[in-house]
Amino acid sequence: MIESYSFGRIIVEGRVFTSDLVIFPERIHESWWRESGHRLCWQDVEEAFKSQPEVLVVGTGFAGLMKVEEEVRQYAHAKGIHLIIEKTKKAVERFNEISPQKRTVGAFHLTC
Repeated sequence: MIESYSFGRIIVEGRVFTSDLVIFPERIHESWWRESGHRLCWQDVEEAFKSQPEVLVVGTGFAGLMKVEEEVRQYAHAKGIHLIIEKTKKAVERFNEISPQKRTVGAFHLTC
């Protein structure tokens, strides 16, 4: 469960993170880096897809500046993964709503 989010800072189960991260049901991938900073391509979420989530929640940053490439959308659709793309504040809310009921992975950009 994500306890709070503000620009550049997220608290997950009592732990404070100040860099982008991916939250899996069983672990957290800290310091998540993307191939091209503000573009999310398939390779950036390949590990998330391999974990076979029912839902992938993507937080695109405080102002929503990270863009999700079409290949990510197409892959999720082809695999039957519900893809939710929102500014990070809203993405955190959606993650907290959905993750108790469905296998959910959250990929969160914390700034921009």
